[in-house]
Formats: sequence, C-alpha cells, structure tokens
Amino acid sequence: MLDFVICDDNLNALNRLEKLLESAFISKNLEAQIVLSTTEPGDLINYLKHHSVNVVILDIDLKAKVSGLDLANLIRKQDKNVYIIFTTGHLEYGLIAYKYKTFDYLPKPVTPERLMDTIERLIDDIFGDDTKFVRLDNNKTIIKQDGIQYIQKDGMKVIFHTDTRDYESYSSFKKILPQLPEQFVQCHKSYIVNTKKITDVDITNNAIFLNHNEDLKCYIGPKYKNQLMEVLNYGNFSNNLDNSYNT
Repeated sequence: MLDFVICDDNLNALNRLEKLLESAFISKNLEAQIVLSTTEPGDLINYLKHHSVNVVILDIDLKAKVSGLDLANLIRKQDKNVYIIFTTGHLEYGLIAYKYKTFDYLPKPVTPERLMDTIERLIDDIFGDDTKFVRLDNNKTIIKQDGIQYIQKDGMKVIFHTDTRDYESYSSFKKILPQLPEQFVQCHKSYIVNTKKITDVDITNNAIFLNHNEDLKCYIGPKYKNQLMEVLNYGNFSNNLDNSYNT
C-alpha cells in the first residue's frame, strides 16, 4: 500500500487534487490511499512525526508562516526516501523546488493528464527498483525494504513486521528471499531477519532483539545459527551491534 499525503492552502484545489489522485489510483490499478489531506501545514508536520508515508504532495505557496519548501526541508531531514511532489502556480519556484530532491513539479492548475504522467513515472520508479522495495499481492502492495524488521511465516501466511505496521501475504520464503538484499538472513524456519535492525542477540535463548525493544524479537533455529553468526560477525550489516553477544 502506498500512502499519500497532500497539503494545499486552497480547499478547492485540495479537493480537486484528491479526486484526480483517486481516479489515477483506480486507472492504474494501484493499491494506494490518501492518508491525510489538509490545508494546515501544522497538521502535516504532526502527522509525519508519527507516521511513515511514501509520497508527499505540497503546494509551495501556502500563505502561512511556513512554505511548502520549508515543509520539504523538514521532511527531508526526517525521511531521505519519501517522494516529494510540488504543486504551484508560480513557475519561478520550479528550480528552487528541486533543491529538496523533488520527484516532480506540477504547475497549477494540475491537469489529469499531467498528474497521470507523474503517477506513471512514480510507479515505474518504485517498482523498477528492486533494491528498495518488496512487492506483494501481484505487485499492488509494496513495502520499503529498510522499514522491514523481520518476516515471519505463520502457516500459509507470511507476515512482514515493519516499523509502522504488519503486512500479510500468502507467499513463501522461497519466493520472498530473492527479492531481498543481503542484509536479510533466514535465522529460523519461520523467520527472516533484517540484520540492520538487530540490536542484541541472546545465544543462550536463541533470541534476536530488534530496535532496542525487548518485546520485539524473533528466534534462531539450530540449522541457521552458524550462518547467522557468520553474517553478524563478518557481514558488517548491523550498525547497532557491538559484536559482544549475550551468552
């Protein structure tokens, strides 16, 4: 699921953009949603403090104390990978906008054709980059790889535990592993762990702890223990571990 947020001080323009986006989602059979649509920059800032999103669409001239460019600067400090798209009626802002690693720039009034072109390029950029995303459900759902903490097999289901929520899919480790970069290691018949998220390993109890949270853990199976230890000792994937594991 792709999460979009929109901020525009003009309520009519905001409502129109919502409808255009929803039409584009349907047209492209894209599993996406608008999780926040607001005229208030403060609402956007507060939302992004507690939620991870994929795409932010900002009006540059918000007629407020902060501009869309100011918001983009704050967003970039928090998330280097989020897609930022600007809208504005002031063409002179175009070159300035790209300073913030802007994905696209939409002149106002935004036309359906121009927005559709942007959505198509966005889909191509996301789905064409296997190093950044994992695809689920016939490519309709995508998950950022760096947001995955661990993957758990539960019967016929595979559960992706991410920084923000869990995703379920009917798949297998055999299909999923080839999509993943080398920092993902199978540590148990029912677990694949993102080694970059590991903060501690309890060898005695065969437990892996993630993000400094004792309640967030997965387990090590005897068959996979040596491989995992080799990766952690020599792979240098985790910046959190000091290689002094619990014994």
